[in-house]
Amino acid sequence: MNILTWNTQWCCGMDGQVSVERIVQHALQMGEAAGGLDVLCLQEIAVNYPALQGQPGNQLAQLQALLPGWNVFFGAAIDEFTAQGRQQFGNVIATRLPVLQIQHHPLPMPAEADMRCMPRMCSVVTVNDPMLGPVRIMTTHLEYFSRRQRMAQARALRALHMQACALADVPPQPSSDGSPYQTKPHTHHAVLCGDFNFEPHETEYAQLSAPWGASETDGLRAGQWHNSWSVLHPDAPQPPTFRLQDRTWGPEPGACDFIWVSDSLKSHVQSWQVDSGTQASDHQPVLLALR
Repeated sequence: MNILTWNTQWCCGMDGQVSVERIVQHALQMGEAAGGLDVLCLQEIAVNYPALQGQPGNQLAQLQALLPGWNVFFGAAIDEFTAQGRQQFGNVIATRLPVLQIQHHPLPMPAEADMRCMPRMCSVVTVNDPMLGPVRIMTTHLEYFSRRQRMAQARALRALHMQACALADVPPQPSSDGSPYQTKPHTHHAVLCGDFNFEPHETEYAQLSAPWGASETDGLRAGQWHNSWSVLHPDAPQPPTFRLQDRTWGPEPGACDFIWVSDSLKSHVQSWQVDSGTQASDHQPVLLALR
């Protein structure tokens, strides 16, 4: 399974041009070099935001047209009606693998006076990989300006994975009656990717990756999130994914785009790569191969 994650900045490149097609073509080419892309996770996809640079229109419809044969799922962290009409902003998971379940989880947004911020979401698409079986693909984009909100969101992502693993350990009563109670694909296999807006030396990183024990899980098996880069290169810092092509947000490049894997997938991590040269966004795309 090849998974690519990319904060697209509403598909606005360093040349100021907005091009969904450029983002998709580059992602597919990057995946093709690894044997073919199976899952594409994009952050900052816009629908009807003419005030943004480049005046993005309906980028969801453009993605669907550019990915024939793929299922495209949009998690709109922002969904509002203004003088411009309906406006949406959020994350996309697109896949050519069979899909078993879709979930969208709003993330915490604790109040903080006079803080520039916006709602955040984690979308989850459970796919059926021919070799690995059901895998939860999770993508998100955490708050940039508020550390308080970002920490709450990191804790929530950790808790979501703990809950899913507990359900896989102790599944609900099975049902095949065709009702909403019918059996769901509970699995330990999970990938969490996106733009986390924190770096490996920060406390939010430590919080998200902290192991959980019996006291947190009512005696169920322990686990944690693992940065897939560190699985392969435990003694090396992750290459930067932000502020390489644009220093608007800081003087030095940094790593804030991660692909995390569950304990159950740690041994399946085969390769990790970042395209440090593309200027199609202000972030760099990251590709993970699981085998």
